[in-house]
Amino acid sequence: MHVAGLNLLEFPERVHRRNFMARLGDCYSSTTELRKPFAHRVAHGALGRFGPLYWEHDPDLDLDYHVRHSALPEPGRYRELFALVSRLHAALLDRSRPLWEVHLIEGLRDRQFAVYTKLHHATIDGVAGVRLTEGGCSPDPTANTDLSPLSIEAHDRFKAQHGHARDKDLAPSEFELKAMAEFFKAQFDTSAHILGVIKNYAATWLGLGNGLAVPWRHVPHTVINSQVSGSRRFVAQSWSIDRVRAVSEATDATINDVVLAMCSGALRRYLEEQGDLPEHSLRALVPVSVREKNDFDSAVAVSYIVADLGTRHEDPADRLEAIVDSTLAGKEMLGELTAREASLYASLMQTPLFIASLMGVADWFPPVSTVISNVPGPRDQLYWNGAPLLGSYPVSAVFHGFALNITFVSYHGNLDFGIIACRRSVPRVQRLIDYLEQSLSELEDMV
Repeated sequence: MHVAGLNLLEFPERVHRRNFMARLGDCYSSTTELRKPFAHRVAHGALGRFGPLYWEHDPDLDLDYHVRHSALPEPGRYRELFALVSRLHAALLDRSRPLWEVHLIEGLRDRQFAVYTKLHHATIDGVAGVRLTEGGCSPDPTANTDLSPLSIEAHDRFKAQHGHARDKDLAPSEFELKAMAEFFKAQFDTSAHILGVIKNYAATWLGLGNGLAVPWRHVPHTVINSQVSGSRRFVAQSWSIDRVRAVSEATDATINDVVLAMCSGALRRYLEEQGDLPEHSLRALVPVSVREKNDFDSAVAVSYIVADLGTRHEDPADRLEAIVDSTLAGKEMLGELTAREASLYASLMQTPLFIASLMGVADWFPPVSTVISNVPGPRDQLYWNGAPLLGSYPVSAVFHGFALNITFVSYHGNLDFGIIACRRSVPRVQRLIDYLEQSLSELEDMV
């Protein structure tokens, strides 16, 4: 259950590359106090492995263990970079230490280098991961910093830049007072709202769901729903958000719906090639952020909807229509819930996945087909000490029954896709990159 981010950067002009990489390593290895939980490890209570877990400070934090340096063999193409990331992502995090690693990677062509940051999903979600990148960078190409992006100081500076800093001695802010009022109100409303969600689910199972998609109902079995091995295959690519926006505006669909249609067309082509295209359409679990605008400290604040990908339709217009209907129904249901209720609902949505995986039945009775995530990122060009951030590619998790994950981050006019799969269960996953381009072109031709 670890996730990662691969940031691709370019060396500034007239810098000594080895010294520049050494400075980057020194920043991550600095003794600056790290924010929770990057200096904390997982601890067991009195019941041991069968009881609850909690964070405890690690008195023996060894930053030289967590921060590592790699160099690619010549010629340092993206192919070699993705092969290295695939190997790094296959290794488990050491549960006796704080659950993160940073790998500084040099040797890329065209004056480029990369930073691969791996963290356990219990420590971070997609939005928090993007903010981690933003906190370590700056929109100013002349700005200089020697702070670790994982430090308390860098986090506080990032919050201050976004107007969230205040003196601890001041009275509670309006946001905090409103949150307190909403909390007390929620104690009375939550049960009624969750009951309404359960009723909607029951209606869906009876065929009266009005477009709502739910786990297990008409979810087909494909090669994606297989047992996973320890090997991984990672590929990545960027697409201009303007191309996706043009289709969005022409079809009156959201940008996220159009991207889901891209993934739908690509998965349909991939399964056809494997001779495994099912009669029923694939269903994707789609995470939805429920993080409050001024929430900079929660590690994870996410809920979920299930999207009907419409893969049984050959016509891309029909696939897009099925996607829009299902996501609209899911978002309308989430819109009736508070952030707290949406988080509770997320627990209900994840339960089928974990039950199926723990019982070992997800590979033949899958609750959903795959996971497709959209993480909103910064619109401005970012820099680390003058080095422009060229792309920010997410590397998510796969597990038994869910051998493929597609996640994309919007950054500086692009959608940066990261696709992770079990190398053995989902062969030749790199072909999805070509199929995504073909699917987008198909949507463009449609409008």
